[in-house]
Amino acid sequence: MAGTWQPLKNQPTFNASTMLLLTDGSVMCQGSGARDWWKLTPDVNGDYVNGTWTQLASMAHSRLYYASAVLDDGRVLVAGGEYSDGGSEFNGVEIYDPNLDAWTTIPGPGWAQIGDAVSCVLKDGKLMLGYIDGTQTATYDLNTGTWSAGGVKDDASDEETWTLLPDGTVLTVECSDIPKAEKYLPASNTWVSAGTTPVPIAEASMSEIGPALLLPDGRVFCVGGTGHTALYTPPPNPVQTGSWMQGPDFPKNPPGQLMKANDAAGCLLPNGNVLCTAGIAGDIGFATPTSFFEYDPSANTLTQVASPTNAGGVVYAGRLLLLPTGQVLFGAGSPAIEVYTPSGSPQASWKPSITAYPSKIHIASTYTINGRQLNGLSQAVSYGDDAQMATNFPLVRLRHLGTGKVSYCQTFDHSTMGVATGTAVESTNFVVPWDAQLGASDLCVVANGISSDCVKVTVKPAVPRHLGHYEAWQWLIGSLADGPLWALGPHGPIPIGPFNGRLAERAREAYAKMRQGVSELQVIGREVAELRAQTRSEALPTKPSEAVISTASDVVAVRTAGGVREIYDDGPLVRGSVRERRSESAEDSPRP
Repeated sequence: MAGTWQPLKNQPTFNASTMLLLTDGSVMCQGSGARDWWKLTPDVNGDYVNGTWTQLASMAHSRLYYASAVLDDGRVLVAGGEYSDGGSEFNGVEIYDPNLDAWTTIPGPGWAQIGDAVSCVLKDGKLMLGYIDGTQTATYDLNTGTWSAGGVKDDASDEETWTLLPDGTVLTVECSDIPKAEKYLPASNTWVSAGTTPVPIAEASMSEIGPALLLPDGRVFCVGGTGHTALYTPPPNPVQTGSWMQGPDFPKNPPGQLMKANDAAGCLLPNGNVLCTAGIAGDIGFATPTSFFEYDPSANTLTQVASPTNAGGVVYAGRLLLLPTGQVLFGAGSPAIEVYTPSGSPQASWKPSITAYPSKIHIASTYTINGRQLNGLSQAVSYGDDAQMATNFPLVRLRHLGTGKVSYCQTFDHSTMGVATGTAVESTNFVVPWDAQLGASDLCVVANGISSDCVKVTVKPAVPRHLGHYEAWQWLIGSLADGPLWALGPHGPIPIGPFNGRLAERAREAYAKMRQGVSELQVIGREVAELRAQTRSEALPTKPSEAVISTASDVVAVRTAGGVREIYDDGPLVRGSVRERRSESAEDSPRP
């Protein structure tokens, strides 16, 4: 049975184009070809159909058709732009920080052009970028903020689709040397042959191709700009070629030509099928209007399904994005987005599973959760060179057992960005959001729209800290060993050192202003607490003389320049938890 479409209740006021799922469960969406971005936040029940929009910070440059990725620390990288106010085949790179709602321009790999380059986040978290005018590739290390030379391809990566495989390699069908395919081996930083496709997948006249998605059974379903499809089976040894078989063709249009997916979106549904698009096109020209199909791997069939009301244009304008609910957003460069709710459900073996978690969590504190298949079985969303919107990272979702209120915890620094990790135990970190409701809740990990079995946790109030205390202030900014005075650099705290007396003086002045502001907030907080006490509402006491305030049931660890002063107790420990003993190191205490 096919799924159903429905429009967002609150439609965008801009022409919705590239969409990216952030690690806090919200969706950021670009105004087509513009500098502007907007955020879609689900309602209190976790419903995206009833979600609301807020405007985000704008990029320094406009971009249309470019590389994009969500990095493993939760930030977003965009590179290039076939069309941009920075020039044709623009080579600029920017990173968006959701916590700061700010874009930062960073150096690129040194190429004159990036344009509509293809990219892929590798298993180790580095981002690989292809060069449209040659065989070079480059990798970006977000930990060091530097680019390095990647492996040299057999052909230029222009117009290609890259797919991350379970063994960490990256598969692509070549668009300029049809019907060859090749594969990137991270271990040796080399590209090797992946054989040849049984039918042409890339369209020779325009060098265009469709999406390519890793399926739950380990094969890759490649959608062709030619109207053909093919399936790739990875080899047991990454250096080997692997094998190909022909997939089903799209239907023929009235003149007798196959419908084509030359630059088109695709999405792996939680039920294991692939939602993809195609349209009518001649020997030269882009397909239109957009029609929708579901590919069923078990039957090896393509079945046409209903199209949404916003799908009347060219196929290449469409973008699909898989949501944590298992639904799919579709936007096509217009002020309208529709939501596809697929039929069926995932197999039990496809679900993430939680192996270790904290049973008590405090708002605004950070925790680690462990489990298997936390990143899902696939990148799940594919398009090709014009947009990469993969969702292979874990989300942490809370649902209050009393009210049903849903909150997403921001995740970051996942132990892997790999897919289909099998029985290996992986981890991610998460921050409990301020809007989480206190009390008994279900916690689950979601990957590619598939939820784990939930575990029971108790959400407790934030642990307030007296920031006017100098040691606590040092803890906030960063208490490393080589200097007492710190500034906030682009990648975190950095010591000022003895290099510039004026800089140190300015930093002290900034500290004084910030401490004054915190002191005023504490005065206001005491007044609010008194008012809340008068109305018998719950309130946390404030004790300005203490570095940290604790409730009767909790003892809080304070990380200072001299170490941990007290111990933080998370309450009853869960069997298998990474917090099986009370911490005696600063790294194990909750962080704000």
